[in-house]
Amino acid sequence: MNRLLDTLRHITGEENVLTGDGLVAFERDWRGREHGKALCVVRPAHTAEVSAVVKACAAAGVAMVPQGGNTGLVMGSTPDTSGQEVVISLQRMNKVRHVDVANTTLTAEAGCILQQLQQTADHAGFLFALSLASEGSCTLGGNLASNAGGTQVLRYGNTRDLCLGLEVVTAQGDVWQGLSGLRKDNTGYDLRHLFIGSEGTLGIITAATMKLFPQPAAQRTAWAAVPSVQAAVDLLGLSQQQLGAGLTGFECMSRMALSLVARHFPALQVPFWQEAPYCVLLELSDTESESHAEQRLEQLLGIALDKNVASEVVIAQSLSQSRELWRVRESISSAQATEGLNIKHDISLPVSAIPAFVAQTDAALAQSLPGIRVVNLGIWAMAICTITFHRLRPLAIKLMKTLSCNYNHRLIRSPMMR
Repeated sequence: MNRLLDTLRHITGEENVLTGDGLVAFERDWRGREHGKALCVVRPAHTAEVSAVVKACAAAGVAMVPQGGNTGLVMGSTPDTSGQEVVISLQRMNKVRHVDVANTTLTAEAGCILQQLQQTADHAGFLFALSLASEGSCTLGGNLASNAGGTQVLRYGNTRDLCLGLEVVTAQGDVWQGLSGLRKDNTGYDLRHLFIGSEGTLGIITAATMKLFPQPAAQRTAWAAVPSVQAAVDLLGLSQQQLGAGLTGFECMSRMALSLVARHFPALQVPFWQEAPYCVLLELSDTESESHAEQRLEQLLGIALDKNVASEVVIAQSLSQSRELWRVRESISSAQATEGLNIKHDISLPVSAIPAFVAQTDAALAQSLPGIRVVNLGIWAMAICTITFHRLRPLAIKLMKTLSCNYNHRLIRSPMMR
């Protein structure tokens, strides 16, 4: 192992191969649920160094764990406890290589912070459509490796839908150059889709070409209390009918989810959470004007009240109020972490199946695990329902770790990367 460490230091510079106390932040997951032990952390500065590092580790038969912002919730970027794995951190690869105004694309390295890309696009007069609660720390490479959805997935799709090209270092250390940025490319296999969502098992994404979009003329945000899960589904259909492509956000949150935010972030104002079992956050992006956007949103919410799919509504009257409402949604994961041990599942369903699924699983869990607290929330417009279990009994903790977390953890390390 000393020989491998010397080789890695030669490739990246001694200061970029961390050992000992310098590993702590890289060896644990965001929620602090799992603590691994790495041989070292290597921080390459460019693609050629990533290639050389991978080749050196492959030759030594040492497993590699790619890591971006380390904000994931399935512990895929956490090393195991063997002390034999090399964490490859891409945090130094944080350059925006090119903004192509005519092609409306942005090419950036995998270590770029998502918020940095949003700001770069904004300065160029465009919208970078991916937005996540962790956008101040998550990275482009991690977003692509996990095929992140984000709060605007309803309008713009997952990260996969925003990507036009990749640069990847394979498990053998070869570099695949696929940063064409073509919007029409009907030649051969579309290899980028193999790497997007693969969680680093097939290779390490080092750069990507991403789509940009026109900035909306106006954005308005509304919050609605709804009497049931079925009412939330009905409100979604009504919103799509009334707003069409202008509906860029639709988030549904249970009373339990919002109660955690109210408890742990008392400075945030959480509308209606005590009056309704569920609340919905809607966002309208309009191509005309603020007044036109508000008129459309008011019309939608008036119909929703008349049809009894919403019981209370409020429209943000300023950008700061809109951000406050979004902060409530984005603070749910942090509130869960503050509350204590929790286990998450992202479960994809047809929208029409969500009400029955929630009713059946809530009842089954309550019967099997008395005292369990179930937190339902998610981007319902894309049929993603996240269920989180809090303060599980020891038997339940063991069971859920076996079914989810440990399985996902093992999945990240495919034989190719060992």
